[in-house]
Amino acid sequence: MKYKYSSKEDFSDHDPVVDTILALGFIDEKNLFIAGGSAVGIATAYAISLTDRFSATVVVKPVINWLSKVLTADSGLGQIPTQFPGMPWEHVEYYWKRSPMSLIGNVTTPTMLITGEEDLPTPMAQTEQFYQALKLRRVDTVLVKVPGSSHGITGKPSRMITKIEHSLAWFEKYKTKIAN
Repeated sequence: MKYKYSSKEDFSDHDPVVDTILALGFIDEKNLFIAGGSAVGIATAYAISLTDRFSATVVVKPVINWLSKVLTADSGLGQIPTQFPGMPWEHVEYYWKRSPMSLIGNVTTPTMLITGEEDLPTPMAQTEQFYQALKLRRVDTVLVKVPGSSHGITGKPSRMITKIEHSLAWFEKYKTKIAN
């Protein structure tokens, strides 16, 4: 969908898959978790602003505010002509509507945020904006800054293990215990 990346329409393509998997009956709907990085990190941040069905989330390397992202990230020049109808100052409403930050008032899902401190495509400031907004809304959130890491956080085995361990611990914290 041209110009629909990170949108309600994009979400409506993904969310029915969760319903389909739940209908198979082998997934505990009280223990649904969502996670993703980069493009999927954006989709994850957008998803938790449209639904509260997930027990917790890990959002990795997200874009939270397209207005500031395309003007600060190294990938902005390539994204503007392929994902937007024009320059941000000419289409403020459009950029804002596609930003997960525009829906921050809906987010209730406990959120872990992970980004490399040297990330250029999705700068740390994007993650920090989401973190601060969630804190202001009193949504349980933590921020994990990966020192010395660019966009490829998992490029080193130690960083991959750290990302996985942080994510699993966060999900375990919010896992509903089933009584025997």
